[in-house]
Amino acid sequence: MIAYAADNATTAAAENQGIIHDPTFWVALAFIVFFILVGKKLYLMAGSALDDRSDAIRARLDEADKLREEAQELLAANKRKQHEAEAEAKLFLERAKEEAERVRERLTAEMERSLKRRQQLAEDRIAQAEASAIDEVRDMATEIALKASEKILQDTMTATKANKLIDEAIKELPGKFH
Repeated sequence: MIAYAADNATTAAAENQGIIHDPTFWVALAFIVFFILVGKKLYLMAGSALDDRSDAIRARLDEADKLREEAQELLAANKRKQHEAEAEAKLFLERAKEEAERVRERLTAEMERSLKRRQQLAEDRIAQAEASAIDEVRDMATEIALKASEKILQDTMTATKANKLIDEAIKELPGKFH
């Protein structure tokens, strides 16, 4: 009880002395001062951290924009190169077609010349064979005619008729030489 009475006495004395002597006041005041001093630094640190994070995000966004722009430029450059390559391929294809057409025409003309040359050679050989055949037929006909004439003359010719023919032929010779 004595302790209780002492506590009541201290409490009563503190209530009489005012708020300045109250420890709760001083704890609350210390908490407020501490919160103001430390809170201000915490607020500045939190703001700084948020600003830093905001700057980092902004930097990443800027970098992403730059990368996007570079990607678009690369895409545009690649599209230009693709169009140029396609145009070059078309030109190459057209030239190849033209060259193939020229080669085809040249080969066709050479083939025609070769065929004409061979045809002419064949015709010449045929004409030569014809002429040779005609000459052989004439020679054979002449030979047959001579043999037939010889046979006929041998069968029908007498010595008197032969001498008479020889004499007539000799008389005609001077006229044939002039």
